Amino acid sequence: MAARNKAGALTDEEKPIVKALLAKGWRNQDIQALVNVGRAATINSARITEAKNDATIIAAGDEELEFYKIRKDSYDPKTGLNLFDHERLIRAREAMVLAVQVFNSPALRFKAEVFTMLTNVAWTYLLHEYYERKKVKIVGNDGRSLLLSQMIGRQDCPLSKGMKENLRALKILRDDVEHKLLGRADTKWLGLFQACCLNFDKAICDLFSPRLTLSHDLSFAIQFTKMNFEQLATLNRYEIPAHIDALDARLTEGMTEAQIADLEYQFRVVYTLDAVTKSRAHFQFVQPDSAEGKDIRNVLVQHRMADHLYPHKPSNVVALVRERTGKGFSLHNHTQAWRKFGARPQQGSAQPENTKRDYCVYHAAHKDYTYSDQWVDFLVAEVNDE
Repeated sequence: MAARNKAGALTDEEKPIVKALLAKGWRNQDIQALVNVGRAATINSARITEAKNDATIIAAGDEELEFYKIRKDSYDPKTGLNLFDHERLIRAREAMVLAVQVFNSPALRFKAEVFTMLTNVAWTYLLHEYYERKKVKIVGNDGRSLLLSQMIGRQDCPLSKGMKENLRALKILRDDVEHKLLGRADTKWLGLFQACCLNFDKAICDLFSPRLTLSHDLSFAIQFTKMNFEQLATLNRYEIPAHIDALDARLTEGMTEAQIADLEYQFRVVYTLDAVTKSRAHFQFVQPDSAEGKDIRNVLVQHRMADHLYPHKPSNVVALVRERTGKGFSLHNHTQAWRKFGARPQQGSAQPENTKRDYCVYHAAHKDYTYSDQWVDFLVAEVNDE
């Protein structure tokens, strides 16, 4: 005989309700349909019959029965949330939706200020619900609940490091709203704001249910003017006050470059102009890890090329190839390699800077070359190829 699913049995709260509905002449299938609203594990008609035949069950009163029906009617069929049982999650979602709507509204001016305050509310409700379900006391003896900053500082916080760094940055912005005017600085932190939204949607889906995603409720903002890159550049250059730049520096204080580059800390996209017909879009999104994305990055970060993209001198390359292949590889072999594969020009070339940028870069200041990790990987593969 198959074991009965305990989750599919009536709870102690439901049994008196079923008894009362039976007494009012409800049919089994109607009672079953009402009870199953919002239930993770549904009941079958046999459970109704069991309650009907159990003389020890006392029927619920009219007031209790009416409240039960009101509660069942308040379930959202799309998310499964109930105003009486999941108030924090409903408030968390609504606060985030409102934050995005305010930021996208062309009629409002206090975008960054309102966004940071509302997202703080959304994340606080979300983590309060998480910790309460984990039986963590969220209200202290003084009557004050755990602050968002306290929750992301806990060892058992379920959020990733990038998510927590993003929330710490938004807290700095929110706190400064209380004391300073942020001016027209909204566009300066778009990456932080976008990452905050994406992080929230991922967190609420991972911690509770994929049904709670906001991706179906929010879409891209629509604007009535074309994007003008010169205007955007001018805005970022001239309309950001000095105290905003100082605030911006505080957001990344003590963070490594890897942490700043984390997409969960700050979301980034690259726009590229396409020569296409008028009927098609003139912008395209490029994946950062794609070959095209890496080429674009090489152009955008030329001021950091030597130090970050080409860190290896010839002797370093030789040592790394030896270590990774276990085979003999000398400086002479390295010279043969860059000549054979055209990684850099010959000595005395009139244009020494004409290198293969994937592999090598020329330093005009001290007239030598350094090489990339990609060049080392390429050589390792060549040496290992019998």
